[in-house]
Amino acid sequence: MKLGRLNHIGVATPSIADSIAHYRDTLGATAISDPFDMSEQGVKVCFVDTPGENGAHGTQIELIEPLGPDSPIAKFIQQNPAGAQHHVCYEVEDIEDARKWFEELGKRILGPTRIGAHGTPIFFLHPKDMMGQLTEIMETPKGDSHWSN
Repeated sequence: MKLGRLNHIGVATPSIADSIAHYRDTLGATAISDPFDMSEQGVKVCFVDTPGENGAHGTQIELIEPLGPDSPIAKFIQQNPAGAQHHVCYEVEDIEDARKWFEELGKRILGPTRIGAHGTPIFFLHPKDMMGQLTEIMETPKGDSHWSN
């Protein structure tokens, strides 16, 4: 297994609209996707693109808002009412090879491999096995379908 680039940093927020205003008005973000619901995961999602260098894409900020009290991130928002960094996401070339790699290392995988917000397969690793950081592993997207601009 070979680690790929840092694709995005997930930020849980009580309000995507307020967070978009913050990234736009305070940080000067200009490339922001339209929010969309991922009802099967209980969240609303939006991506903020950061600039890259030499034609490369920068790391994205994934804004995540709970769709209701049963959302997997609802408790996280209760504990962090202003919002907070939720996870980091790294790309891998082959999601099944990566899953097998982490399983063989004895890392706890949280749930089945599923399709994430970029439309590619993902899984999460338990923070206690990843230096205290909830870690998402995603298969590298093909093409530019995951960029908002």
